[in-house]
Amino acid sequence: MEPITIRVKTLRRQAVLPRYMTDLAAGMDLHAALEVPLTFAPGERGLVPTGIAMAIPVGYEGQVRPRSGLALREGLSLVNSPGTVDADYRGEIGVIVINHGQQEVSIAPGDRIAQMVIAPVRRAVLQSVEALDETVRNGGGFGHTGITGGG
Repeated sequence: MEPITIRVKTLRRQAVLPRYMTDLAAGMDLHAALEVPLTFAPGERGLVPTGIAMAIPVGYEGQVRPRSGLALREGLSLVNSPGTVDADYRGEIGVIVINHGQQEVSIAPGDRIAQMVIAPVRRAVLQSVEALDETVRNGGGFGHTGITGGG
């Protein structure tokens, strides 16, 4: 699959351009564009600036996702995961983090705080109908299959 070109503008002198950390990584790491460290108490949430704005092409979105290592080690995750950066958004990308751990978590300037996956988007045309086709599942949800041990 051919890569797409995304224009990136730095908005803060502390900004670090996102990059893929391995050849086959799906997400590029987003960095904290901070002058001083930010500390989050257990249960606290806040916005961490990245110092960048992007021109994501029409037909794509940027999905902002947690970093698994931070979640496992620190309990740091994202409040709205995945967050969406739309193709028409040109403002600074911010990451809404939350500390799910039992200890304070500090984010230092330049820390990798989240990852962004560039994904295609399809728009839907909704059609109002009187009835939907029947399926085996129908309205069953939230564990309706009765299968345990995997979701």
